Amino acid sequence: MPERRFIDEMAAGERLENQVFLITQKDLRTTTQGSLYIHLVLADRTGQFPGRMWQATEEVYATMPEGGFLRFTGRVENYKGSLQFIVDAVRPAKEAEIDLGDFLPNTERDVDEMWEKVKAILRTIEHPQLLQLIKQFVQDEPLTQAFRRSPAAVQMHHAFLGGLLEHTLNLLELAQLVIPRYPQVSLDLVLAGAFLHDIGKTAELSCDTSFQYSDTGHLVGHIVQSALWIENKAAAVEADTGEPFPKEIREALIHIVLSHHGTHEFGSPKLPAMPEAIALHHLDNLDAKLQMYLHHIESDPDPKSDWTKYVRGLDTRIYKGDPLGIRSR
Repeated sequence: MPERRFIDEMAAGERLENQVFLITQKDLRTTTQGSLYIHLVLADRTGQFPGRMWQATEEVYATMPEGGFLRFTGRVENYKGSLQFIVDAVRPAKEAEIDLGDFLPNTERDVDEMWEKVKAILRTIEHPQLLQLIKQFVQDEPLTQAFRRSPAAVQMHHAFLGGLLEHTLNLLELAQLVIPRYPQVSLDLVLAGAFLHDIGKTAELSCDTSFQYSDTGHLVGHIVQSALWIENKAAAVEADTGEPFPKEIREALIHIVLSHHGTHEFGSPKLPAMPEAIALHHLDNLDAKLQMYLHHIESDPDPKSDWTKYVRGLDTRIYKGDPLGIRSR
C-alpha cells in the first residue's frame, strides 16, 4: 500500500498514487469547448481540497460514490493560490483497507478520560431526584456510546469525533467555576442542563463517513429530541421509584434545553426565562465561540497574514496575532 498522505501535508507538484480520499461532493460539468469534466471535493481528517478529472465520461462519474471512498492517482497543483488535485485515474477502495480515523477529524483529548471527568462532575449533583434522572442517561449504554463519539456540529464548533463530549465537559467545568459566584442560582440545574442541552445531537447527527444530519435531525432536531428524552427518562425514574417525578424540576430542565440557543433566530423554541437558563446559554456560547476562533487561527492556511479569511459563521475575519505569546507556549 502507498504511504498515507494527508491533505495538510501536500505541496504543489506532488504526485499521488492510489491515495484514498473521501468524496464529499461531486458534479459533472461541461467545459467551454463542450467536453465533460468532473469536479470533486476530496477530504480526509486534516481538511479538503477540490479535484478535477478532465476528459471525463458519465460512466466514470457514476462510479464515484458521493459520501464514499475511492483510490485516486494524479497530481497536486497550485490554482490561484490554493491547492487542487488533478485526477488521472480512479479505482475502487476496499472497505477493509480504510481506516475511518484517517477521514474524520477527532478530538485531541482522551475520550475515556473526558467521560470519567463528566461522570465525576455529575456525581456532585446533590438533589436526589435530579441525580436519579441523570443516572437514567448515564446508564443508557447505547446512548452514552453515541455521546462519546458524536461531533457537536457538522461544520460550526467542535465538529469532530468526540466533539460533543469535549464541549459538554467544558461546560460542566465552566459551570463549576462560574455558578458558585451566584449562590441564588442552582448549580445542580446548570450542571444537569449542561450535560443534557445537546445530548439530542447523538440522534441529530450522523458520523459514519462524514458529518451529516440524520432523518431525526431534519425532522425533529437536537433541541426537541433532548427535551423528549428528558420526559422519557423522568417517566423511567417514576417507574423505578414508584413515585411521581417533580413536575417543576422536569419543566425547569426542559426549559433550559429549549432556550439554550438564546434567541428564536438561532433556533430556540423559548427564550431564557430562568437564571439557570441564561447562565447555560452564555456558557454554551462562550465555549462554542472560543473553540471556533481558536480553530480558525490554528487551521488558517496563510502563515504570512495576521488575519484569517472571512469566517461566515462568526461574521468577521479573525486576528491571528499573539501579543503576549500565550498560544505559542
